[in-house]
Order: sequence, then C-alpha cells, then structure tokens
Amino acid sequence: MTGPLTMDQLAAVIARDIPPGSFVNLGIGHPTKVADHLPPEAGVVLHTENGMLGMGPTATGADVDPDLINAGKIPVTELPGAAYFDHASSFAMMRGGHLDFCVLGAYQVSAGGDLANWHTGAADDIPAVGGAMDLAIGAKSVFVMMSLFTRGGAPKLVPRCTYPLTGVGCVSRVYTDLAVFDFTPEGPRITRTFGTPAAELAERLALPYLAG
Repeated sequence: MTGPLTMDQLAAVIARDIPPGSFVNLGIGHPTKVADHLPPEAGVVLHTENGMLGMGPTATGADVDPDLINAGKIPVTELPGAAYFDHASSFAMMRGGHLDFCVLGAYQVSAGGDLANWHTGAADDIPAVGGAMDLAIGAKSVFVMMSLFTRGGAPKLVPRCTYPLTGVGCVSRVYTDLAVFDFTPEGPRITRTFGTPAAELAERLALPYLAG
C-alpha cells in the first residue's frame, strides 16, 4: 500500500488487525474512525468511556440520536444487544482488564512504549488526562494511531517523551501514516511501511529499529 495513508485508510488497517470477538475501546479523535471499518460479522464489541457497550458505526442523517454519542460527543449507532451503564461501571471495565484492545491517539510515543497523549503545554489543551490513563494501563493491548511526524517534520516516535505521560511502557503497537511499529524488549520494530522504505524512516527517526 502506498502512502502516506489518510487517517481513514489507517483506520481501515487497524480494523482489519482487530481479532474477531474482541472487546475494544476507541479513544476520541481519529481512533473513532475505526468503528466505521469493522464488519458486523467480526463480532467486535465496542466499549465507550461514557457508558455504552455495543457501539456501532458513526450515525448519519436520520440515524442521528442526540442522546446516543461516544466519548468524543460524536453521534453513533447501536448494535443489537447494546447496553448502557454509569461511569463507575464503565471505568471498572477499563481498569479491571476486561478490554482486549484500546486505540488511542498520541502526541508522542517513546522507544520504550511510554505514551503522551493529553497535554503539550498549549493553553487550549484539555485540562486533565481523563480516562486515557485508565485505558493505557487497563487494556490488554494498547494500539496508538497517529501521524509519524508533526506538521513541522518533528518525529512523534521519540527516544524519550518530552510531554507529560499518560502511561509508562504501555504501548503495544503504533499505527502511523507511514509505517506500523510493534514494540519489543529491544525497542520499536517496523513491521509494515506505506510508501517509504524502512531504512529511510529509521534515518529520519534517529532510533535503533529492527526491520520486519
């Protein structure tokens, strides 16, 4: 697949990698796009932080119900068997190891799998880390969805995070517009690239890596 991928294309890649029957939380922002690429027959059950199990794709047109939204306040649909519950129950699911996967956005991910995704120091950033920290330590596997470089060309996969951390050593895999990285004890490993050779990416990132 040629790249760089759009976030919609990347969401489709992530959706294909989620095993059938998994329980999954999709973080606010681009990760919510994954819901639109999950085939119903896969039996993937989506959990939302604001208290829903069995979320379906994004709602459009006549399907929009203002009372039916995900944690990012985007209108969504419900699948047969969907259930609703309070925040305490929702966070108990997140913290209790009941989610197989979560997909989160990020400002930075370190070579050691540390995640920084809630604050850059900008005045208009969200004021607190929120449920992302619970997902980062509670989900069995943490997938990150982000661009590999900022608009200014700075790497977002870095030797050490310079932004406040959401979780330490929690990231299992990073999906970016240019490549996919699995995290091993030796560091991030490039497993797929989208239009740019692995050696070129490694040079731009200035990180040791293991080519797939």
